[in-house]
Amino acid sequence: MPRLHCGDPLESGLALALPAGAARHVQVLRLQPGDPLTLFDGRGGEYEALVEHMGRSEVRVAIGAHHAIEREAPVAVHLALAMPANERMDWLVEKATELGVASIQPLVAERSVLRLAGERAQKKQGHWQSVAIAACEQCGRNRVPVVHAVQPLAAWLAARPQPGLVLSPRVGSRPLAALPAAAELTLLSGPEGGLAPAEEEAAAARGWTAVHLGPRILRAETAPLAALALLTLAGPG
Repeated sequence: MPRLHCGDPLESGLALALPAGAARHVQVLRLQPGDPLTLFDGRGGEYEALVEHMGRSEVRVAIGAHHAIEREAPVAVHLALAMPANERMDWLVEKATELGVASIQPLVAERSVLRLAGERAQKKQGHWQSVAIAACEQCGRNRVPVVHAVQPLAAWLAARPQPGLVLSPRVGSRPLAALPAAAELTLLSGPEGGLAPAEEEAAAARGWTAVHLGPRILRAETAPLAALALLTLAGPG
């Protein structure tokens, strides 16, 4: 059965026109009046729905029963990462959403290849939010992780009131798997080439804990996903 995200608040018993993105999806699937689908609005749970009307520019549905189903990870991991280049950020947002990430903070670090600002950064943020929504539709999540606006790493780090974990292969870092369990945490991951020494030192000065995933050096798009899998699927410790 198709699962679609609806940005408008849903309520059992309502009849409403789907937003443009969801309506296009229904049209592509060639659903007909009377066909069932599942809708979620990101506020929790999901709703039964039936197609009532299929038009060229409008799709209307009847909202049925609400089911308080959640498929969230036991640990809320907020992923902050220096954006990898090319299309790898799209792939990373998709897979991080599937793995249960709570939010994503794109960053520009000293060694970043991809550098975004202004209107281009805003467009990318909107695009990545759409990628996260599509991933939720596919994997069954009913809460969409927020993709925040792009920020410089130094400014973001300075504004953080609470320290978190930073992925680092440097000597002295601790095994991520050995850390005690936590209900919520922030994980910082660097770009191609890793965080610069000054960036790691700035994080350490603010109380961030350096952690590693083992003896191998993982790619910029692999490391945060491996850490997410460890934290959200198995749990630390």
